[in-house]
Amino acid sequence: MEIPARDKSSYLKGLLILAKRDKLLTESEEDIIKDIAQRLGFSSDFYEYTLQNLLQNEYLTEEPVKFSEKKLSYLFIIDGLKLVHSDNKLDDSQINWLRQTAKENNISMEWFDSKLEDFKKKSFQFPNPDFEISPLF
Repeated sequence: MEIPARDKSSYLKGLLILAKRDKLLTESEEDIIKDIAQRLGFSSDFYEYTLQNLLQNEYLTEEPVKFSEKKLSYLFIIDGLKLVHSDNKLDDSQINWLRQTAKENNISMEWFDSKLEDFKKKSFQFPNPDFEISPLF
């Protein structure tokens, strides 16, 4: 599956928004974003600069991201949950934003809630190279 450039940008933007929502950028969140940004083909200069300035970036709008294909939406939600859970905390503002993104992409709330419950039941260990988007590269 070839991922359109717009969807690659939305994927990275969504992860950046998620990391910013709790006003704290953890090392595990940074590592996940760098890994996925690299897989998506973004230059290290770009994502390093973006991460350095993320918490002060007032231009990063926080509207839910929309994908051209539903499959990417599902992958993003799961990778987003991995990012949110990478510090073994589930911040309500991050979860609510993911929920809005799921709605924006016509993902059922039953599916979303089921995945969220799965994440609540286990601790997350990073580094974990098993990102949902990885097989597409």
